[in-house]
Amino acid sequence: MSTDAADPEVASSRKSTPTFRGPIMFRRDRKHGRGTADQNLLDKHDPGDWVHTDPWRVLRIQAEFVEGFGALAEVPRAVAVFGSARTPVDHPEYQAAHAIGAALAQAGFAVITGGGPGAMEAANRGASEAGGYSVGLGIELPFEQSLNDWVDLGINFRYFFARKTMFVKYSQAFVCLPGGFGTLDELFEALTLVQTRKITRFPIILFGTKYWSGLVDWLRDSLGGSGKISPGDLGLLHVTDSVEEVCAIILATAEAGGAADAIGTEDQW
Repeated sequence: MSTDAADPEVASSRKSTPTFRGPIMFRRDRKHGRGTADQNLLDKHDPGDWVHTDPWRVLRIQAEFVEGFGALAEVPRAVAVFGSARTPVDHPEYQAAHAIGAALAQAGFAVITGGGPGAMEAANRGASEAGGYSVGLGIELPFEQSLNDWVDLGINFRYFFARKTMFVKYSQAFVCLPGGFGTLDELFEALTLVQTRKITRFPIILFGTKYWSGLVDWLRDSLGGSGKISPGDLGLLHVTDSVEEVCAIILATAEAGGAADAIGTEDQW
């Protein structure tokens, strides 16, 4: 007589991908409430609803910052690596992310990613296999997600803005591999903060010249050509195909005291 443990369908359901609501995990559609925390915060509600919900939500937001600061406070100097969650394991971009994660770990940096699959998994895996510190900052989404198996320290956030704060606060550089909207969001968040001097300038590196060349051309020709950005603003970006150059840029900044301004800015364009 078969048991549940021997039943392939039952075993498969027990291994289903989890969904997270902040630190809480659900499987097999055992969800409670409607929407994500960001939706509940930002979507329009009936007049007066905020009196009963938003003041309490502030406490949850505060708790998310406290938990994040506490968990990451003792992580060594770190670099954030971004890239597409859709990058296949056998793709050259996965191998590049893996090599970058390993090289950063060997140079003494922790690697922080969004904790997902694809390029994020590759960077975490490279850091972990090289004996480094591998960190994943996950986010609550309206579909199934989980932190990849190569994350040593993982935190699941409800709110994007709290998660973004952790990336900026605990990273000494951003490395962006080919990615989609999420990667572009983090890229331009960092560029804006550095350009407006809201944070100390740190290296922002685009890995993959072929992938990023169209964006760089547009920034130079459309934004720069029409005066929407200052002539020196493109110097905030480094574009390369070399893992060694990624590490060299980051190490030079670290040795100069943590400010990218200290290593000079040649106009690459």
